[in-house]
Amino acid sequence: MRQDDVPSFFDVRMRGFRDRAEVEQVLALLRQRLRPLLAEKVSVKEAAGRVLAGDVVATVAVPAFDRAAMDGYALQAQETFGASAYNPMEFAIAGEALPGQPFPGRLQPGQAVRIMTGAPLPEGADAVLQAEAAEESRGRLRVSDAVPPGRHVGHRGEDVAEGAVVLASGRVLRPQDLGVLASIGAARIAVVRRPRVALLVTGNELLPCGSKPEGYRIIDSNSVMLDALVHRDGGLPETAQLLADGYEVVRAALIAAAADVMLMSGGSSVGKEDHAPRVLAEVGELSFHGMALRPASPAGVGFIDNRPVFLLPGNPVSCLSAYDFFAGPAIRRLGGRSMDWPYRCVTLPLDRKIVSAVGRVDYVRVQIRDGRVEPLATSGASILTSTTRADGFVIVARDSEGIAAGQAVQVFLYDERPDPT
Repeated sequence: MRQDDVPSFFDVRMRGFRDRAEVEQVLALLRQRLRPLLAEKVSVKEAAGRVLAGDVVATVAVPAFDRAAMDGYALQAQETFGASAYNPMEFAIAGEALPGQPFPGRLQPGQAVRIMTGAPLPEGADAVLQAEAAEESRGRLRVSDAVPPGRHVGHRGEDVAEGAVVLASGRVLRPQDLGVLASIGAARIAVVRRPRVALLVTGNELLPCGSKPEGYRIIDSNSVMLDALVHRDGGLPETAQLLADGYEVVRAALIAAAADVMLMSGGSSVGKEDHAPRVLAEVGELSFHGMALRPASPAGVGFIDNRPVFLLPGNPVSCLSAYDFFAGPAIRRLGGRSMDWPYRCVTLPLDRKIVSAVGRVDYVRVQIRDGRVEPLATSGASILTSTTRADGFVIVARDSEGIAAGQAVQVFLYDERPDPT
């Protein structure tokens, strides 16, 4: 019997739509089934934004020697005790110390060494008198104030102690972290491998990005959005494939995909051309199909050879919502990152009520005006511009009938710019 001839009451697609999966139920499965990928070594210069696969332990001290923290004069602090404007003390300037060029020999009593910031502290010295507090004339230094031991000295290991954990496993490396790694002599470090993500987009009506709309055909926008989202979450998106609506086409694409994660946009519902759920159930595991979530109720989640597959609705807002709720956390987990929302939050009062229904989670796009939250349309999953007009979104919990006007709500902000208040 051909797949298109299977009676609807046997159709795997209908089961989830009768008893829709809870969002937390799906996330719990992803936490259980997914673990960070294996480590790989990369150079420190290439490590920005990568996730450490293990603790980094310093094998050297930074700095490796006592050094001057100011331009001035290195001397023995105790020899300055009792110095004042009425009782200045004089020292012979024995030479100088520059960064990378230490003063040769040992400082003798009654001597001082001219020293620059970062230069090694001469042997026998334990303090630096800053240049503007000193008077030098004809090879002699006049000191009119006592200098305590350790003044303006950077001690060995003050920045990094030998044997210390410099950066902990799981850290997402920032530019300043790379500087610390370089300072301890690290050349290559172990980071979690970034998950490769296949982008499969179905629809006979779709034209590739960069085309002009023609006739009754539309431009594929989901693959462009998904590519950027995957990059944001630390994954490596493969070049998107546009697939015709057809059972065998979808089946061949899923079987051939060799990525760590597969995202299939479109064909996830229960219509005649929605082949993805049946294909996934046949070639792998369809764990969930149909979500208690608006928008994105037609989404599905499953596995092929323990690699996660996400069936994302073709409507753009539903696609974004399903990605953010399910695919994004999975990609971040595989890459060693937190599954938590990657958005910054603000808490503000709601300007007018949000109506919801008990038993489902609502993803509501909102604007922030004069310090208050205004809901945009809560329907219209094909209106992608509702997300570009929005400053962020509010999540209405499954056990809520909505949120009353004036109530404080948590807004997840799309932008990294300052709060739009």
